[in-house]
Amino acid sequence: MNKRGLRFKLALTFVWFGALLSLLLTLGLSLAAHNLGERLMDETLHAELDDYIARRLRNPNSLPPATISVRGYVHTLGQRNDNIPPGLTGLSPGKYQLTLDDTPYRVAVADRENERYIMLFNEQRQRRREEQFLGYLTAGALIMTLASAAIGWWLAGRVVAPVKELARRVGQARPEDEHIPIASGLADDEIGALAQVFDGYLKRMRAFIERERAFTSDVSHELRTPLAIVQGAVELLEDGPRLEPKQQQRIARIGRATQQMISLTSALLLMAREKSTEEQACEVWDVVMEIVDTHRYLLSAKTKVEVLCQEHTRVAAERTLLGIVIANLIRNAFSYTESGTVSITLENSCLTVCDTGPGIHEEEIGKVFQHHFRGAASTGSGIGLSLVKRICDRYGWETVIESTQGEGTTAHLFFARPA
Repeated sequence: MNKRGLRFKLALTFVWFGALLSLLLTLGLSLAAHNLGERLMDETLHAELDDYIARRLRNPNSLPPATISVRGYVHTLGQRNDNIPPGLTGLSPGKYQLTLDDTPYRVAVADRENERYIMLFNEQRQRRREEQFLGYLTAGALIMTLASAAIGWWLAGRVVAPVKELARRVGQARPEDEHIPIASGLADDEIGALAQVFDGYLKRMRAFIERERAFTSDVSHELRTPLAIVQGAVELLEDGPRLEPKQQQRIARIGRATQQMISLTSALLLMAREKSTEEQACEVWDVVMEIVDTHRYLLSAKTKVEVLCQEHTRVAAERTLLGIVIANLIRNAFSYTESGTVSITLENSCLTVCDTGPGIHEEEIGKVFQHHFRGAASTGSGIGLSLVKRICDRYGWETVIESTQGEGTTAHLFFARPA
């Protein structure tokens, strides 16, 4: 039983309602029975009192009633009467409730001429009847509460059934599938209206996906084709025999920029697709060494690189996306370290890139993964680390940046989230 489920909450509401109604009914009937019992006892006392007074007027020797329920006494005012219990002699005319010898009584007192009439009604039997009646009411309240729980659970199931069916249909609906109306077959009520809203959103989502697919296809063709042409032209130029050193450097720079653009385009297109469940495992250290060799041109003459592989780690991911993440971390370390050391270490499923560059301002640390954010000393476009975060979120990795201004920056890439 799901205690957070809608059915449980509705059934619990029925139980509380049934219990509250039963409690109020029990209290009301119990109070009414008690008041009715007191009124009947008072009426009985007055009737017995009037009857005895009338008999006493006709026959002065008539004895007062002495039954299990009713007892009477006559006291001549100004005289002593030892037959009357001490607790009754000082009572003035009126109604009372007393306890004599641990027995509760209702008492009525009246004066006629020179005599005082006292009539007692034993309340024990009435109280036992009230307690028995209260027991019946309590049992009835419990039965009514249980019945409310059973009926509430059944009714809640009937009420929740359309919601569960709607949830099942929404859960099975896929934007890429053929359009099957979610509202088909549902009643024309609030659930049906909600299903129609889902149908509208699903229709808009399908249209959006179609537009995205068309855009992705166009980008893939329109960008990759000219980039491939540029890359081919660069390769032809690099093979030219009469190039001066400066020309070779410029052509190499164009080639590197083209290759970076091809990698970035591939990464963005891959990110636009759904994550594949059949991605091949990549050797992280092989990718690291390839990127280090590719980006050595960024190192200054005063900077040295230290690489250390404590263990070989394999991750199931697109090699291109893994390369984008590692390349951003290493490229940043190479670019901003004018002198000193860049150390790259792989151990415990964690790649650590540590540099001795200028570091990052303390107020900028929390913003480095924001899209298009550029620090005070940044020369990039501000999409590198934001793309890193998106790729890490895709695969469940985690990137932690630690930096001290003037001392350097350390980036940790955890392929398994730290404990």
